[in-house]
Amino acid sequence: MELKIIISGGGTGGHIFPAISIANAIKELHPEAQILFVGAEGRMEMQRVPDAGYEIIGLPIEGFNRKQLWKNFSVLLKLVRSQWKARSIIKKFRPQVVVGVGGYASGPTLKTAGMMGIPTLIQEQNSYAGVTNKWLAKEANKICVAYEGMEKFFPANKIMMTGNPVRQELLTHSVDKEEARKHFSLQPELKTILILGGSLGARTINNALLADLQLIRNHPTVQFIWQTGKGYMERVLEAVEEETQARGPIPNLYMTDFVPNMADAYAAADLVVSRAGAGSISEFCLLHKPVMLIPSPNVAEDHQTKNALALVNKQAAIYLKDTEAEEKLVPQAIATVLDESLLQKLSENIARLALPNSATIIAKEVIKLAQQ
Repeated sequence: MELKIIISGGGTGGHIFPAISIANAIKELHPEAQILFVGAEGRMEMQRVPDAGYEIIGLPIEGFNRKQLWKNFSVLLKLVRSQWKARSIIKKFRPQVVVGVGGYASGPTLKTAGMMGIPTLIQEQNSYAGVTNKWLAKEANKICVAYEGMEKFFPANKIMMTGNPVRQELLTHSVDKEEARKHFSLQPELKTILILGGSLGARTINNALLADLQLIRNHPTVQFIWQTGKGYMERVLEAVEEETQARGPIPNLYMTDFVPNMADAYAAADLVVSRAGAGSISEFCLLHKPVMLIPSPNVAEDHQTKNALALVNKQAAIYLKDTEAEEKLVPQAIATVLDESLLQKLSENIARLALPNSATIIAKEVIKLAQQ
């Protein structure tokens, strides 16, 4: 049987990485499967998906402006154009099933597929369902989730607990902690904290580290890998240069705008400090990484806070409010990484929340729908 599948969504790495993982899992089960991605023009997926070896078509869609409602007339026009384009793509490609991973493009694509009688599957990454997925749930055939209690958003009979697919290279990585630290020009024996703000960076997290450069420099037994994000690297570099000119170099700090090999960074780290995106949390669970979560206040429905609290309630993570981060992040991270029993407890508790083989489980459901 010829297998044709559309995967739609994107906007952030948290949507794109699971989408690519699902596509790879489908290809492993059915190497001859044809997979087409549908994304949003100008968004991250338009580069990341072709880099992963898949074709993608963009829709002229963007998100609603919740603060300046008068600007949404053009957004509505783009939504109508996107639905027409989605219809044209579906008619031409003729998929047996359409998969939505969240993000702007998944709305018109899955809505149109449902209207055309094509089975759809939704993959919801967060503990608090996004607006698009809630809107699409009534017509979806299957809804794959990563958190308990999702019946408050979706029809219970359609829900399947699968977890979130993660980047496969993280799970097959074999470099040990000491070797990984050498890749970052750090001491192999020192406790190591990995600070992440996502690929675009996080202002609060960066400001917290800049405020405590002296505390970082003066700590003899802790070292840091700091991913600033592309948008912040220049400003951070200037500030760190001023500090080093005034007081000398900071040998226990490795800085970069982007970590190309996250497997090495995770392997090097005793503690991770991060935003609370669903994809990242799934990675921490599968890798059993102790983590301090600082949810972003700038996301829809404050779902990062809800993601973080789902772990905190099971003593599987440390939670720090964004408003407290500049004052508390560095001292609390240092205290945590030096507390061996706390690290052990966090690692054991987060490991219990891991849901392995998510991509393969979802891929099998996609194939099952395609064969109905």
